[in-house]
Amino acid sequence: MNILSLFVLVPVLMILFLFVCKSMQQIRTVMVSGASALMILAVTLTVMFLQERAVSNAEMLFTSSTMWYPSLNIAYAVGVDGISVAMIVLSSIIVFTGVFSSWNMNMAKEYFLWYCLLSVGVFGFFISVDLFTMFMFYEVALIPMYLLIGLWGTGRKEYSAMKLTLMLMGGSAFLLIGILGIYYGSGHSSMNLLEIANNLHIPIEIQRWVFPATFLGFGVLGALFPFHTWSPDGHASAPTAVSMLHAGVLMKLGGYGCFRVAMYLMPEAAHELGWIFLILTGISVVYGAFSAVVQTDLKYINAYSSVSHCGLVLFAILMMNRTAMTGAIMQMLSHGLMTALFFALIGLIYGRTHTRDIREMGGLMKIMPFASVCYVIAGLASLGLPGLSGFVAEMTIFVGSFQHADVFHRILTIAACCSIVITAVYILRTVGKILYGPVQDSHHIGLPDASWYEKVSAVGLIVAITFMGMYPSGASELINNSLMPIIEKLAII
Repeated sequence: MNILSLFVLVPVLMILFLFVCKSMQQIRTVMVSGASALMILAVTLTVMFLQERAVSNAEMLFTSSTMWYPSLNIAYAVGVDGISVAMIVLSSIIVFTGVFSSWNMNMAKEYFLWYCLLSVGVFGFFISVDLFTMFMFYEVALIPMYLLIGLWGTGRKEYSAMKLTLMLMGGSAFLLIGILGIYYGSGHSSMNLLEIANNLHIPIEIQRWVFPATFLGFGVLGALFPFHTWSPDGHASAPTAVSMLHAGVLMKLGGYGCFRVAMYLMPEAAHELGWIFLILTGISVVYGAFSAVVQTDLKYINAYSSVSHCGLVLFAILMMNRTAMTGAIMQMLSHGLMTALFFALIGLIYGRTHTRDIREMGGLMKIMPFASVCYVIAGLASLGLPGLSGFVAEMTIFVGSFQHADVFHRILTIAACCSIVITAVYILRTVGKILYGPVQDSHHIGLPDASWYEKVSAVGLIVAITFMGMYPSGASELINNSLMPIIEKLAII
């Protein structure tokens, strides 16, 4: 069996084992074992990929294809490049740490069943090279979100779940139109990404309407302005691990899809129409940061921060040069790790204080020192402190963006750079409000600090953030060669 298919098979087996579990201990054993297996598989895949890449110049490695609907040329086709491998590693880390953040979840069996199904969709999406198969896994990843938020969420959970589902399904409709346009525009002979990119050509007349539909379809999931409003409400109402997986991985499907499908298959339209989406992503970056400044709910602060950081991913992709695109992928990795850490810690704090309002908290550094120090580290990574992952990702994006000498790109780049200052404002304001000063509520005195399983989740993410910040060349080398095919296609236009 192809090693890539194991990333789909393991969560499916976890679902089957969960069905026969009768105690909380058995459920936890299945989840920890399965999540650990996915981590081991991800590390193994990375080592195998680097070894194979040293002797092979193939665009995708570990490819295999099994036809399952011949009349429409739909196949279960899988393959990975360095970017896919990086996303799989990120997903495995978030799934693993999310299990420990859900250690005492109510209705654990049902919750983890949907959690595993969400994992199936995420991993399946990143290994797919067939457009329809990719779309199928994309939908599999979205469907569980409704129940996970609607049943296990907090606050206006029914409203948030419905809003998220309707807006993302609307994006899916645009995406399906785009995929069908690509298929028929390229001669309806293949759904395979590599075959369409290398052997077929989509006429520019078709690209002009297919590119916006595809980019918009994926962009909705990437919190593209003005279609981002589902994200803050969804994050605020979702349970902790779902917020981690949602912001850490699910939103990355949007950026990855824009890069892999829209930009790669329709480079002419990307050059012709990219400026429209560049303006929208520039607004996302600045608007998300300003919106985070005025929030008082910890989850809403992090949710609007995610709008800004994910907007930066799409912004960098649309710059269409190697440096900026490298930064986009590194930003996806960095944001995935640090926002998962944020949500894990917010869940920890909320579980003890029963509030997320920063005006009702204070002095937590004395009460919960471990959780507080971790929150400071997450905040420093978010505002781009050198030595942590956020710095290398954002600096790579800005250096690549400044390579464009025209006034239009320079103005947008300067505006995006200003988001760093705004980010520092809301991060430092939040840290000062909740961690320092006098204790606001006497009931908070004596609250317990992080449990061992919460420490496993937080420390695992901090190690990954620090490793990427101290050794950025590792991630850069992994993804650099994989950028060349799209860079070459964009360069010849």
